[in-house]
Amino acid sequence: MSSSHDPKENHLLAALRAEDYARLLPELELTPMPLGWVVYEAGVPMEYVYFPTTCVISLLYVMENGDSAEIAIIGNDGLVGVSVFMGGDSVSSRAVVQNAGECYRITANLLKKEFELNSSLQKLALRFTQTLIAQMVQTGACNRHHTLEQQLCRWLLLSLDRLGGNEVVMTQKLMANMLGVHRVGVAEATGKLQKDGLINYGSGRVTVLDRPKLEDRACECYGVVKSEIERLFAFKLPPQLKLVG
Repeated sequence: MSSSHDPKENHLLAALRAEDYARLLPELELTPMPLGWVVYEAGVPMEYVYFPTTCVISLLYVMENGDSAEIAIIGNDGLVGVSVFMGGDSVSSRAVVQNAGECYRITANLLKKEFELNSSLQKLALRFTQTLIAQMVQTGACNRHHTLEQQLCRWLLLSLDRLGGNEVVMTQKLMANMLGVHRVGVAEATGKLQKDGLINYGSGRVTVLDRPKLEDRACECYGVVKSEIERLFAFKLPPQLKLVG
């Protein structure tokens, strides 16, 4: 493991009690996460659990005809692989790297042992799972009731919260796949946001120029998901999670 990287860039790992973190640290494997890499497929047992640091991973539901739509995104706020400790070895979704970067991983068996020890990782992972469920529920409601422009604003804000900075590397085609819509719709929405001075889009990069206005343009769904994370972990984005109780 390179000394130039720090597992505590993942807020969940950073919130572990000192003794639990020390026990887990030698087992954490630094892993590069290239754009578009499939972390796991639906129905396939998971061998590892991933803790993103500088990457963002999308959970996608894939239809029989190959169409897909994003149901949640995970970054340095949590972990990928909740089914390992929720009683199942596989899930019905696909996990794909949305923004390239790095993460740390441990084996699924090791995570199960941590749960048996009733460590602070157990409590944090379960609280993160609750925020993940809230995000999935809100995404479903958002896709049904809000405009594509509002959905795009929500998606950009959730991504930025997990990346830091003001830039997301993403083509319109990939954005369309994530949102489950046609590319022309994404082109119209990004064009409108760019015309109004909220973003700049070019060469597969979205740069947010006016975040407060982007938040105003987003629907209520972004705020609901953000508030749930802050409620369960007693912190304000983007500082690190703090274990409570």
